[in-house]
Amino acid sequence: MPKITILLAEDHVVVRESIRQLLEREAGFEVIGEASDGEEAVDMARRLKPDVVIMDISMPNLSGIEATRQIKALHPPTVILILTAYDYEQYIFPLLEAGAAGYLLKDVGSRELIEAIQTVHRGEAVLHPAVARKVMERLRQPKTEPTGERASDLLTKRETIILKMAAKGLSNTEIGQELHLSVRTIESHLGSIFNKLGVGSRTEAVIKAMKKGWFTLEELG
Repeated sequence: MPKITILLAEDHVVVRESIRQLLEREAGFEVIGEASDGEEAVDMARRLKPDVVIMDISMPNLSGIEATRQIKALHPPTVILILTAYDYEQYIFPLLEAGAAGYLLKDVGSRELIEAIQTVHRGEAVLHPAVARKVMERLRQPKTEPTGERASDLLTKRETIILKMAAKGLSNTEIGQELHLSVRTIESHLGSIFNKLGVGSRTEAVIKAMKKGWFTLEELG
């Protein structure tokens, strides 16, 4: 099985070296580059096309938010996992909307980070509990994009069902088991959903759908 290729974007050398040492102990990972600022991260992602970028927010020359946005525009298949000390809303929502698939705080344990990389690589979302609470709180607020657009105007019936199951937190494997479909088929449907919604990740798709009023928190249980 091919290794998951990883680019580290972190301006603190000690932190970056520690993460690299941790990841290189995992047989299924290969760290193919290290970037010390946002511009370097974008350039290296463009050239190396890693599977996953582990991205800090506060970096010289270009912020993690803008670097995430540019990397997703240049190479959409690359998955961005944010690893930061900050859980401020002014960072969380722009990063998720820029296409980040996961958002972790630096207090996570090594095993949690390893599992998070594997999870986002599978096309699923990972949010630190403190970040997840802020996302849910935002979704409880009145919708900021009132629109008459219905899910059926953009998505097929099956895509709508899959997006709703993703919003409930089901993994691709669990969705496949529920619908008697392969994981690869679920991934294909999610890719179609992302393209139609103009988003880069499952988290962004769910947020956009809920802001449009397609699902409510009550429906999702």
